[in-house]
Amino acid sequence: MRNVFTYFMLFFIYAILGWIIETTLVSIEKRKFVNRGFLIGPYCPIYGFGGLAITILLKNYTKDPIVLFLMAVIICGTLEYFTSYIMEKIFKARWWDYSAKKYNINGRICLETVVPFGILGCLVMYVLNPITFKYLNMLSNSMLNIISAICFTIFITDNIVSYNVISSFTKTVKTINVGKIKDNTEEITKKVREVLIGKSFFNKRLMEAYPNLQAKIKEKARQIAQKAKEVKTEMSDKVESMKEKITQSASEIKDNIGDKVEEMQKEIRKKPSKKEGK
Repeated sequence: MRNVFTYFMLFFIYAILGWIIETTLVSIEKRKFVNRGFLIGPYCPIYGFGGLAITILLKNYTKDPIVLFLMAVIICGTLEYFTSYIMEKIFKARWWDYSAKKYNINGRICLETVVPFGILGCLVMYVLNPITFKYLNMLSNSMLNIISAICFTIFITDNIVSYNVISSFTKTVKTINVGKIKDNTEEITKKVREVLIGKSFFNKRLMEAYPNLQAKIKEKARQIAQKAKEVKTEMSDKVESMKEKITQSASEIKDNIGDKVEEMQKEIRKKPSKKEGK
């Protein structure tokens, strides 16, 4: 049972270290502090899972650094690819996109990111794991259990809250009745942003951490506006078509009645009167 708590703490520690690394790099690139990560707390789960996977799967490859490096690249690259795919399917938004970078696979992973993962894999196995396990093993069972329980509770609560916040991105689009929209693109975009951003600190942080989501919102707004125009045009065409059909039908009925009246008048004229018969 101790191993379970130890591995969870290992996951938690590497998730925090990953957040520190990614937040630092992105903040330097943007020249301002960017709280990277889709969760509220200072951790990126993908790094925790990556560190845990490397620790468990590559413990027998420490004697060969080259093989360890290549295996770490494969494991972390696969993890990053499927994390991107799954999150896009769940939240209908792509959280990172490497399409503009060389040697990328569907924009989800690229050579520029997986090579550092290989280096980090070696760093984990040769430097970080020995230090981390040393200090975790110094904790008593009760202390390890308490710390793990606290961290687990915080992490799960964070996931639940963050999931509800992020779900607003997909719920916003679904709650809009396209058939009733008469606004232009700019007004629709404003409405979408009001729902998504509002006064929520967490939503604003997500928009800063993942600017691609802003482009996603704009694209959704454009699609909604386009769909609204199509629906409006289609309804207008149907109304015009119905008017034409009604007008045509009325004209045909009028002509038919006129023809019938004329035929009846002719028939009446042809019949001899009673006086003539006598």
